[in-house]
Amino acid sequence: MEKKRWDCTALPKGWKMEEVTRKSGLSAGKSDVYYFSPSGKKFRSKPQLARYLGNQMDLSSFDFRTGKMLMSKLNKNRQRLRYDNNNQNKGKPDLNTSLPVRQTASIFKQPVTKVTNHPNNKVKSDPQKAVDQPRQLFWEKKLSGLNAYDIAEELVKTMELPKGLQGVGPGCTDKTLLSAIASALHTSAAPITGQLSAAVEKNPGVWLNTAQPLCKAFIVTDEDIRKQEELVYSVRKRLEEALMADMLAHVEEAANEGEALKEEGNGSEEMESV
Repeated sequence: MEKKRWDCTALPKGWKMEEVTRKSGLSAGKSDVYYFSPSGKKFRSKPQLARYLGNQMDLSSFDFRTGKMLMSKLNKNRQRLRYDNNNQNKGKPDLNTSLPVRQTASIFKQPVTKVTNHPNNKVKSDPQKAVDQPRQLFWEKKLSGLNAYDIAEELVKTMELPKGLQGVGPGCTDKTLLSAIASALHTSAAPITGQLSAAVEKNPGVWLNTAQPLCKAFIVTDEDIRKQEELVYSVRKRLEEALMADMLAHVEEAANEGEALKEEGNGSEEMESV
């Protein structure tokens, strides 16, 4: 392994940054980054570094791999901090995770008079309407424009849908379709079949089935299942190889550190004997 160490100017004075490049094994060519405090304590990850520094320094804009402050994130954090300070007295944020479906029931008590003595009056009841509440059409479009970010405030890459899944309705994009299918899987116990009616493509406002997501009818074949199983097996195999390579690299690094400490100890003993 090849080690390089230098001063990290983005951190307080005395902090060192070390880059270890692996020369052999499955992970040859890859490098790991470590940080050392002025007292010599080693840090392997950004969360460890943040816990150690505490309130001494804000690391939200600090890039652990390069050891530099990202100006884009720094400006974004400043704008967010300014926005929070201006809106801290405007109430708590809405953390409700329920789907943005408009409720049809009125929140006001409205008196209703039922007239049954009119000669042409016929009272009809539909038990199906009492069970199934009407739903707002195309409510899934409210989910468009929403993105997911990880703990490092990096945009999470969205998954790609199979080619057999095609959206239905005005302005239905792939992101809207993905949100609609995910919402249907989490909120409904019924199977997801898509819009079975062929007339929905001509007039979705009339023939749309609100119990199904905004996509055309599709069928999951045995070939699709086989391809998905092969993909899962391949990803698990790569993950196993990466974990094994990482474990071997850490074992080798620990052995090298032990040898270095042993050599330092022998050197100090020789100096004392002299």
